[in-house]
Amino acid sequence: MNDLLQPLFDHAGMLAIGAVLIVLLVNSIVIVGGEEMALLERRWLGRKMPQGRVVAQPGEVGIQARTLGPGLHLLIPFLFKATKIPFVTIADAEIGLVESIDGHAVLPGKIFAEPVDGHNSFQDAEAFLRNGGQKGPQVAVLPPGKYRINPYLFRVDKAAMITIRDHEIGIVEATDGDPIPAGRIFARTVAGHQAFQDGAGFLRNGGQKGPQIDVIPPGNYRINPLLFKVSKSAAVSIPEDSIGLIEATDGEPIPAGRIFARVVKGHDAYQSGQAFIDNGGQKGPQIDVLPPGLYRIHPNLFKLQIVPAIVIEKGAVGVVLAQDGLPIPTGRLLAHRVSGHDNFENGEAFLNQGGQKGPQIDVLLPGTYRINTALFAVRTAPATVVEANHVGLVTALDGIPLPENEYVARQVGGHDDYQNGSAFLTQEGQRGPQLDVLRPGTYYINPLLFTVELDKVAVIERGQVGVVVSNVGEAPPEEMIRRLSATQGSTQEAGQERYVVPKGFRGIQEEVAGPGSYYLNRRAFMAYIIDTTNITIDWDEQADTRFDELTVISKDGFPIQVSVKVVIRVRPDQAPYMVAKVGSVDNLIQHVIHPMIDSSFRNQASTASAMDFLQSRSEEQAKAEARVRADLEKYHVECVSVLICQIKLPAELMETQTKRIIAEQQLEMYKMEQRSQVERTQMEKMRATADQQPVLVASEIAVQVAQQKKSEMVTLAEGEARSKALDGEGEGNRLRLIGDGEAAKISAIGEATALAYQKQTEALGEDAIRSIKLVELISGAIERGQLKIVPDVMVSGSGASEGFMAQLARLLPGMDLGQLLARGKPDVLPPPQ
Repeated sequence: MNDLLQPLFDHAGMLAIGAVLIVLLVNSIVIVGGEEMALLERRWLGRKMPQGRVVAQPGEVGIQARTLGPGLHLLIPFLFKATKIPFVTIADAEIGLVESIDGHAVLPGKIFAEPVDGHNSFQDAEAFLRNGGQKGPQVAVLPPGKYRINPYLFRVDKAAMITIRDHEIGIVEATDGDPIPAGRIFARTVAGHQAFQDGAGFLRNGGQKGPQIDVIPPGNYRINPLLFKVSKSAAVSIPEDSIGLIEATDGEPIPAGRIFARVVKGHDAYQSGQAFIDNGGQKGPQIDVLPPGLYRIHPNLFKLQIVPAIVIEKGAVGVVLAQDGLPIPTGRLLAHRVSGHDNFENGEAFLNQGGQKGPQIDVLLPGTYRINTALFAVRTAPATVVEANHVGLVTALDGIPLPENEYVARQVGGHDDYQNGSAFLTQEGQRGPQLDVLRPGTYYINPLLFTVELDKVAVIERGQVGVVVSNVGEAPPEEMIRRLSATQGSTQEAGQERYVVPKGFRGIQEEVAGPGSYYLNRRAFMAYIIDTTNITIDWDEQADTRFDELTVISKDGFPIQVSVKVVIRVRPDQAPYMVAKVGSVDNLIQHVIHPMIDSSFRNQASTASAMDFLQSRSEEQAKAEARVRADLEKYHVECVSVLICQIKLPAELMETQTKRIIAEQQLEMYKMEQRSQVERTQMEKMRATADQQPVLVASEIAVQVAQQKKSEMVTLAEGEARSKALDGEGEGNRLRLIGDGEAAKISAIGEATALAYQKQTEALGEDAIRSIKLVELISGAIERGQLKIVPDVMVSGSGASEGFMAQLARLLPGMDLGQLLARGKPDVLPPPQ
């Protein structure tokens, strides 16, 4: 039995031993997958961990610092417990922030643990602890990847990477590091931190706590956000038509008396703040400006103001006022010119060359300028434009004082038509009206130094000359004055003697200017335009003449109105002397010729009666012309003619004269009419005799027969006549008495009629009386049937209105011809039944 069971017991023992071995093997082998790691815990047979420790080092009981990576691992069974967990994974756009749960304590005053080496991105926890790793947040970060980090020793938080896009910059503030020195705002730059991605390098190299002077350019950065606070700001973009003005908030102080900081080099257009500070950059407004472009400038270190570039349009100038520089010397209005500032775009050169504060003598021509408007205030002003047919008169506001006896400043050259103010002052140009003028064109003149007044060009037409009076030049010497006074008889008015002087001397110039256009400076040269053609002066009642007709008194006391025309001429060679005498043709006419003509005709009229003056018109005209010609020669003026155009006597005198002449003419007319009527009667008699010749022959025969009968009858009649003679004498006496009475009646009626006719003539006029009489005669003839106006048969056409009736209507205006005709018409018999 025992023998039979023995093999069974042996086999069971082997199985038990095999089972134990299998259990031991299973607990000894740990297989860790490719994406896993194994955490070990030592359960017994080891040292206790020191007080305050969280993870155990080799030989210590507890959670082990080391971990097992992917693969097959053999462990002492039941001594270690392996727990598998996944790797710590940091994505591409992430970083891992590590905080140590165990280690040495962080030094006082520090926030982050001191960096240690050899821990392989915190994957070798034993090396971390062994090398003195400190408990707390770690400076180093984990880049994207998979990490076998013991979660019992290191807590890993994920954070997004810092991404700075184009046209952005990163502003950094460190939360740990050395303190910033007193008086400074920004931490100094340290090297070796790789754009703040190596926090350990930053701290190790003495990085300072606080705002950093360096900025981060566009890109992706693995920056520890617990050590560095990063804010984003836009990069500075300055458009093409603008500039950037800079003001530094940190740096050395600006020296007393200065407004702008001195220029320092090497800061790469203010993009390297540390270079600006290291090279002695000063706090405050900067002289240099930023041209158009993109700049990565720290906005907290440099305040930027984008302003438009200075644009001077065509037809304008830029007047510049400097806000900083040396003071302008006393007595000067404008700062002196300095070179090298490139049209005020280089403010540093302006100040270094001794540029003065205040209005500048140089101006900006049309164009675009990148000028620091905080240093230079620029205002635009219109360029000086002298239009055609005009001249520009210039007055300088600065320069050497003008001598007291001079009216116009002396001429200086080299100022390019006053466009180079510095050259004008350098050549000792004088303040006040200038001799040189500006001809038509556009000039870029500083209006603070020169004012320009436009004046018309002196135009001398054909038939004219210009007499020039010069206010510049040498004064005539005493010997010349005596000689000119003796030869010209010069006059002195208001303390100034007038002489005609040779060219180059002050006064009326002997040489005249001929026809043409002259750009004269009227402050230096006054041009009197003198007509050398005939000049006509009228005295009449027309509205467009200069003088009214002359009124003179005749010898017999009648006022006479005389219209006069005077023609004068000034020879070109005599024009200066005429100007020396009277100043101008207008003065000559107003103050010489007009009084001369008025006086001359008054004198002539006072020596003759009114009718004699009228009738001796040609003699009076000749006397006046001779007198005027002699008087005008004293003024170097030629008298061409004096004409009497019209003489007006008083109306009552002219009416009497007119009536007398009319009466004489009427008497002559009546005599002529009488002769005409006699001749007409004779002609009609001859015509009637010719027409009645047959009748005359018959009458002659009848006469002969009658003579025979007469002789017969005479004898008979003589007796009878004698008997009746006595009766006839009585009847004759009766008729004579009747005739005398009728004659007296007719005479009285005639005298009354003549008196009435005279009164009517005085009231209505002879023409009206004649028309009335004619109407009465025609009316009576029509009434009596003696005048037939309307024919029995009348042929009319388009011109009928111009027939007899129309002529009669014009002769008898205002008469009712229809009513007049009705009076003379016979009664019209009605037509037969």
